[in-house]
Amino acid sequence: MDQSSRNNKKIDGSSKDKQLEKFRIQNTGKKITTNEGLKVANNDATLKAGPRGPILMEDFHFIQKQMHFDKERIPERVVHARGFGAHGEFQVYKSMRKVTKAGFLQDPTTTTPVFVRFSTVQGGKGSKDTARDVRGFATKFYTEEGNYDLLSLPFPVFFVHDPFKFVDSQHALKPNPHDDMPTASAAHDNFWDFVANNQESAHFVMWAMSDRTIPRSWRMMEWFPINRFRFVNDQGKATFVKFHWKPILGVHSLLMEEAQIIGGIDPDYHRRDLKEAIDRGAYPVFELGVQMIAEEDGFKYEFDIIDPTKLWPEELIPVEKIGKLTLNRNVDNFFAETEQSAFDITNLVPGIDFSNDPILQGRTFTYKVTQMHRLGSINYTELPINRSLCPFHNNQRDGHMRHRIDVDQVNYYKNSIANNTPGPSPEGFAHYPEKVAGRKQKDNSFKDCFSHARMFWNSMSTIEKQHIIESFSFSVGKVESESVRQQVVNMFVNVDKEMATTIAENVGVKPPAGNHVPVTVTSPAVSQANTPKFAFSLKVGVLIGEGFNGREVMKVMDELKQKGIFIDVISNKLGTITGTDGAKLKVNKTFLTTHHVLLDALYVVGGRSKNQKVFDQHVDEFMKGAYKSFKPIGVATTGKLYIQHDKHNNLEGVVFADPYTNIEKEFVSAVAHHRFWNRK
Repeated sequence: MDQSSRNNKKIDGSSKDKQLEKFRIQNTGKKITTNEGLKVANNDATLKAGPRGPILMEDFHFIQKQMHFDKERIPERVVHARGFGAHGEFQVYKSMRKVTKAGFLQDPTTTTPVFVRFSTVQGGKGSKDTARDVRGFATKFYTEEGNYDLLSLPFPVFFVHDPFKFVDSQHALKPNPHDDMPTASAAHDNFWDFVANNQESAHFVMWAMSDRTIPRSWRMMEWFPINRFRFVNDQGKATFVKFHWKPILGVHSLLMEEAQIIGGIDPDYHRRDLKEAIDRGAYPVFELGVQMIAEEDGFKYEFDIIDPTKLWPEELIPVEKIGKLTLNRNVDNFFAETEQSAFDITNLVPGIDFSNDPILQGRTFTYKVTQMHRLGSINYTELPINRSLCPFHNNQRDGHMRHRIDVDQVNYYKNSIANNTPGPSPEGFAHYPEKVAGRKQKDNSFKDCFSHARMFWNSMSTIEKQHIIESFSFSVGKVESESVRQQVVNMFVNVDKEMATTIAENVGVKPPAGNHVPVTVTSPAVSQANTPKFAFSLKVGVLIGEGFNGREVMKVMDELKQKGIFIDVISNKLGTITGTDGAKLKVNKTFLTTHHVLLDALYVVGGRSKNQKVFDQHVDEFMKGAYKSFKPIGVATTGKLYIQHDKHNNLEGVVFADPYTNIEKEFVSAVAHHRFWNRK
């Protein structure tokens, strides 16, 4: 690609960090001043008329301090209000020149800095991370051709066919207008009434009721920029493309009960997980994949490729992995970076363009409007986190909080004074010259609502189907209107007769008439049963007291650490405990400061405690909770009394120190398995 369209300064993965460095301020060790730099002699009290007199208006430092505090908050996002961000870098695996001229997809020896914001949709800023909700994965590439934003959801499909319905869908999803409840939940009448009366939502809702909406970690989620774009190469040839972000750790989820408990115990669960993983060097990695369809093949499939409620089955249109994103740095300041970050679907680069996907078309103006409202100025692009790494030049001027000092005489085009500069570049972004013809009409051609929803159901494993029925039963069971509950099961009989009938029984309405659509095709790629499984960066709780077998325990813990597993040493109180051979361990969590739902597996060691009865009771509670949740359990020689075979259990996924001689390896293997669904 012609270098003239790119930044003159070479960009690499560290370039954004270097740009942000000049905006970082260290206040520690400094003398306090006003915002104008005036040093302050007293920072403890207001200026009064005598020790008990009224406060004087001339205390300008107090007024400034209080006024700034009163205006610290900005409007939260209408959707995706609760978020958390991290920095990273992207590296393409091979040149994609054949299909796109996008500069950051050309050279596998270079890296592009990236900022990512994870978010939930329904709840406000103060809601919990683990709500059953749609989530967002907004990615900003700081490329040599300007900022490129790629916005993703955990589903490959959207709620509605047409953007005209988007506002209605979100009004229905959000808390009820009369009482502002429920928070961070779709389990209410308005949402399900909208679903039942807008049946193109069936496919989206099937994903929403699946385990995909209660992730174990943001690091273990698959992300889909739901829209269909075009790649355009140097010859002007276009290729339809759908992007995917695939986590190298696989796609894993919480149980519904776990998600609900965690929401109360640690509403920052996903935030904390991401921050701790990066701090510990367990950098989250996502591979960028693309599905591509030649322009001339746009009509050869049984489904419309631009229908936003349909996925492109991977078995039919394979995903080619073309690069990886590594998140390797936490933000320095949440507000300045994460909260002020602004994303826009129209932040494109040459080589990537829109398709006629109606939801994509409808998104092309809304982002700028909401960012201007939220951040108070059209100049939000000048905030450090939003600044491009390449310089920008145009005739746009002024506005609230303008940072630039444009020194030109002219601020218009065309002109003779400045020789028609700044002017257009032949190598710059040019819209793909698609031939368009048609009558003006308010209609769409997408009529099929259930075939892909049925395919999704067909693709689920037995345990995933069970979880979908449970989540439907919980969410629809919260609906007060019997009519709405009936409409919902009548709608979803089109997806699966047995599923809808079971839900109907659970929510107290009549069994639905009719049958599901006659679709037998499956897409195994959408089932989490087929996801990669690793022990790396999972969290194991070691339940332990005094008098443990030091040699045995240290051997297991060393193996866990070598495999990159995070460990919490849990006992009755914080401090140091000692084994029979003098080995010492530092306790970093107590039974009161953590919970079995926050852990991926347990290593039950046992031991002595001053209050042995309470200690044993806590170990028993943790162990039973983990067993009920199908989690791996390792049992030391001193822990065997806490769990034993009987006629009611099969102890699948429980690894004992005896008779195994390599419990550490057996246990790590069990941890990597995540869940043992056949456990009794």
